[in-house]
Amino acid sequence: MGEADRNSTAIELTAVLVAVTDEEPRVLTILDGRALPSGPLESEHRTLQGGLRTWVERQTHHSLGYLEQLYTFADRDRTLDSSKRVISISYLGLTRETKSSGGDGPGWASWYRFLPWEDWRDGAPAMLGGEILPRLRAWIDASPDAATRRERAQRVEASFGAEERNWNEELALQRYELLYEARLVPAAGRRQPIANPLPGEAMMHDHRRILATGIGRLRAKIKYRPVVFELMPPSFTLLQLQRTVEALAGRRLHKQNFRRLIDQQGLVEETGKMLAETGGRPAKLFRFRREVLLERVVAATQLPLSRSA
Repeated sequence: MGEADRNSTAIELTAVLVAVTDEEPRVLTILDGRALPSGPLESEHRTLQGGLRTWVERQTHHSLGYLEQLYTFADRDRTLDSSKRVISISYLGLTRETKSSGGDGPGWASWYRFLPWEDWRDGAPAMLGGEILPRLRAWIDASPDAATRRERAQRVEASFGAEERNWNEELALQRYELLYEARLVPAAGRRQPIANPLPGEAMMHDHRRILATGIGRLRAKIKYRPVVFELMPPSFTLLQLQRTVEALAGRRLHKQNFRRLIDQQGLVEETGKMLAETGGRPAKLFRFRREVLLERVVAATQLPLSRSA
């Protein structure tokens, strides 16, 4: 292999496509959940987005709607192939789940299947106190010097606050990278296998890291932009809207605060129709006032997270 081959660079386009179905945040995958939709940038692709749309539609037969650039990943050890650097330009897309098909094994999966420690809707996950924190403390204790020990302890405290009031849902990427550094999760760049990895399915290359990046970005974005409505049907109840936000945030919201906030911002309006819900009285149906985006810049919409025990 010549010097040019060893120093070659390829550009990959990768998509984190999110939907919320039955109160679960779902991500579109290929290869039976082992990878995100992706493919190389080719000469016939006029734009990056155009190339990404081509690959997603070819691999999953799913057309794309809302899309924004997420991040560029260029680490040399992104893949097991050390002969070239593969730069991944990733995008975050919001959509509604539809049946996927194609020869690349496409399908939808809960993103908590890959990052189970991110779901706090029923309180702190049992694996946090049972596995993650004890193993991170052992990693701290194994530090080569006092400065490293302090630095590791500070990062663990900031990323994995064991109490609900200390949990920052936006730090999904920081948590994943900390677990990777502590040798608790496998990834492509690691040649030596991990004897006892944490629960949560691995993905090819660094696609689980890209997914964690998408989760963190979306959790931050729903606090100040009404992008959650890209995931909603044309009409919905306020409870369905709240459950969708909770699914993405991995946290429960205070019902009264949530509804007060929605009302204050004027983001929805009644349709005049009702939905008969099982076991309860009919609920009003609402729709997103899309024209509100043209009327004004949307004010900060901080998630009214419940801090109760």
